[in-house]
Amino acid sequence: MRVYVPLTLSGLAAAHAAGEAGPGPLTAYAVTPGLREWYVSDDIEELEYAALNRAAAASLRLIAGRPGEPRRRVVVAFDVPDGDAVADPDHGPDGASVGEVRIVSAVPLAKAAAVHVDADDAEKDVSAAADALGAADLGDDDAQFTVDGAEDHELLWFGVQEIGNLIG
Repeated sequence: MRVYVPLTLSGLAAAHAAGEAGPGPLTAYAVTPGLREWYVSDDIEELEYAALNRAAAASLRLIAGRPGEPRRRVVVAFDVPDGDAVADPDHGPDGASVGEVRIVSAVPLAKAAAVHVDADDAEKDVSAAADALGAADLGDDDAQFTVDGAEDHELLWFGVQEIGNLIG
């Protein structure tokens, strides 16, 4: 199963140093029955892209909680056995938890398929989005527009062997 683990650049650096993302439990995003129902598509590439975007939104939340963190969203795609990623049965298909899964233990970077990171030119919009998250959560339409501005930036694809350059 392909899972998308939201991180920050400092989280990616820590995972690189440790050789694994963790410790567990880790929150990740995947193509779950709830995501299929929410997204209403049978195209696996579209569904995986939706899961990646859910993880990017979670990465933004991690950034918002850490003022000194570089303002670039980071998602690592891992291939794990199906039983290692479990959807929370208490979460229905609501907007906040769609596609969310838990991974009980750390995942070795050797199982990573790719790393997705914002380009440098996204930092201004990601920073504004991180600052606006609280107001957006409270229903402020202008703040939500700002948060959506970060989503206009596509995450770039990097091979796992490029992590050193990303965090360097």
